[in-house]
Amino acid sequence: MKTTALARDESTERKVFSDPFITKNGDERAWVSLKKLETLWFNTGTLCNLACANCYIESTPKNDRLLYLTTDEVVSYLDEIEQNQLGTSDIGLTGGEPFMNPDILGMIDVILSRGYTLLILTNAMLPMQHKKDALLALQQRYGDKLCLRVSVDHYTCEIHEKERGPRSFTPMINGLKWLSDNGFHVTVAGRTFLESDESVLRRGYAALFAQHGIDIDAHNKKALLLFPEMDESIEVPEITTRCWDLLDVNPDQMMCATSRMVVKHKGDHRPCVQACTLIAYDRRFTMGETLADAAGDVHLNHPHCSRFCVLGGGSCSG
Repeated sequence: MKTTALARDESTERKVFSDPFITKNGDERAWVSLKKLETLWFNTGTLCNLACANCYIESTPKNDRLLYLTTDEVVSYLDEIEQNQLGTSDIGLTGGEPFMNPDILGMIDVILSRGYTLLILTNAMLPMQHKKDALLALQQRYGDKLCLRVSVDHYTCEIHEKERGPRSFTPMINGLKWLSDNGFHVTVAGRTFLESDESVLRRGYAALFAQHGIDIDAHNKKALLLFPEMDESIEVPEITTRCWDLLDVNPDQMMCATSRMVVKHKGDHRPCVQACTLIAYDRRFTMGETLADAAGDVHLNHPHCSRFCVLGGGSCSG
């Protein structure tokens, strides 16, 4: 352990999620150690064709706070993995919308050509559909090593478009059906929403997939992932070291025990490594420019740590 407790009589001066080691109440903050870098994520840039209501990373057609990564920058991290024998097996591409990055096809090819399993998070709309021919060629070459996870916030058009904006449902369905019809390894990410029952949600998605002839088993939790809602207006508790036992949660199951994310902040000349896919802008979670720099402990000093991972049980890797 690398932390030291502060005096409890200072707790009234602290704010929630402010001190990396101590909570507002003076308790020792929980942390997660990196077991092994199983998954490396690349944020390909925050620009997106949509401006979703509760996007955790606030992607929009104008948000370029995270710049487009280049294929060469991706390659430099793949080289580090191999040179240091980190044993990483999975690579993830997220955004924004990854298919808006002009280097996306080169990234996909080089990642798969090196033997990694690749997961791409996409809304399956026009940026992806404009690359159908190239994607088919990649799918024929690499098969199920290439997986695309499509965001379908809800099985109804009304609620999906409440989150993602008008005229977003039909293009998404068209892209999802095209992927299914052409034999791609495809999964879906939905949201649980605060009032929803999971079994009801899965039945609703199953009916949607059946209606459109989409070959996805909505009752398979690896094929349809339902993530907790990322409503930042709702207060969440800080996680202390005692919470692991109280909640019966294993810190080794947290995302930051097995993954990191590469980003390029606007104004920076080089990419850096963030502790978590959900916390892209907070420099307190910037761990350095190399994967070696990013091998340290992650203290759970952010509401997302509590909301999504510890209490919500979410994991971007699925």
